[in-house]
Amino acid sequence: MDLTVLPVALGDYIGLSLVIFFIGVAGIALRRNPLIVLMSIELMWNAANLLFITFARVYMNNAGHIFAFLVITVAAAEAAIGLAIVVVVFRNAKNVDVDDVRILRG
Repeated sequence: MDLTVLPVALGDYIGLSLVIFFIGVAGIALRRNPLIVLMSIELMWNAANLLFITFARVYMNNAGHIFAFLVITVAAAEAAIGLAIVVVVFRNAKNVDVDDVRILRG
């Protein structure tokens, strides 16, 4: 295993991925706007993608690239469906808050 294939150290990629992931976690935990929550989830997906690509490059294995492609596909579908749900639920609302989804209960 040759760790010199990366122009930047492996630990730096892992650290950047952790920072991006925890920014996403903070966005989910602290914000109540559904669009911000969806963007935070996307940040968490992209942090995982960064690690998939990094380890695929280090270990010379294309499986990480395939997983990252699948995650990007799922994230795009999640964003489209999530945004559609947000638009339908909050079409007539003046304020948009995640806690207001209680109106969906029957």
